[in-house]
Amino acid sequence: MPRAIRERQMLDAAVQTFGQRGYRAASMDEIAELAGVSKPLVYLYLNSKEDLFTACIRRESAALVAAVRAAVDPGLPPDRQLWEGLAAFFLHTAEHPDAWAVLHRQARTHGEPFAAEAAVMRDEIVAFVTGLIGDAARGTQGGGELAGKDVAGLAQALVGAAESLAGWANDTSGVSARDAAATLMNFAWEGLGNLMKGERWSPSAR
Repeated sequence: MPRAIRERQMLDAAVQTFGQRGYRAASMDEIAELAGVSKPLVYLYLNSKEDLFTACIRRESAALVAAVRAAVDPGLPPDRQLWEGLAAFFLHTAEHPDAWAVLHRQARTHGEPFAAEAAVMRDEIVAFVTGLIGDAARGTQGGGELAGKDVAGLAQALVGAAESLAGWANDTSGVSARDAAATLMNFAWEGLGNLMKGERWSPSAR
């Protein structure tokens, strides 16, 4: 069997094991058995448990970012671009719950270098969303007044909300990826729409 296929099998087994059992509880014996290979072969290909986990984070990060980017057509109106991006994000995390558990829970709670690897993925998505919000703002009357820090802050808030909502949706029966995307879209776009019209909430106005 070609090395690339064998390595993919190992990573598939590792993502499933890490996602369901957690990094510390997962064993290389379990991963090797699930992949249908010997434990020495796993070590030969991927060196150590730490390197294997890092490889899982990198692969699943790249897959999630690629899914979001591929879903967004720059020719669509700003609200449709944001919707398609959110829908792709929630669909991918719903269809790959073990991968999302690795990225959102395991990688971030077991220190460096795993948290740093997950942060690279998050930064890519935040940068992409920042671009979407910035493009939308520039295309609307009043939206051009949004400062760069406002756009960056909104992107951070939106991505953080999406991450939390994806975890909740995956753990909650009856909540589909489309339901989660629509919830966040309704929450976010109404507020973004007002900002882009130059309408800001202020405590002094209440």
